[in-house]
Amino acid sequence: QVQLEQSGGGLVQAGGSLRLSCAASGRTFSSYVMGWFRQAPGKEREFVACISCGLGRTYYADSVKGRFTISRDNAKNTVYLQVNSLKPEDTAVYYCAADVFKLYRNYKSPNDYEFWGQGTQVTVSS
Repeated sequence: QVQLEQSGGGLVQAGGSLRLSCAASGRTFSSYVMGWFRQAPGKEREFVACISCGLGRTYYADSVKGRFTISRDNAKNTVYLQVNSLKPEDTAVYYCAADVFKLYRNYKSPNDYEFWGQGTQVTVSS
């Protein structure tokens, strides 16, 4: 069992930056695929980024490439999402997620993850 505790988020002007954090319980954090998703009002939860999700790689949604960076600190059992050059369309509740690595998954679907953080609101004003 993994518990994920999120922090960060808030209100920021367009062009601004934030860092989202997700701290995990458990001693096997380094073996988990970690992902970030977001959900805007009235929309489905969408993939943002994942790390260690295949051959040790990171993947990003096209909409955030070059602006967002996912990273992890296994010594701290924490995954981060640095969000830069924020746009109003980035406004959403952001969720971190975790699961063990399994073949034939690309970890870009919410269904690929078993454990979820509580979510944190990011609001970007124009």
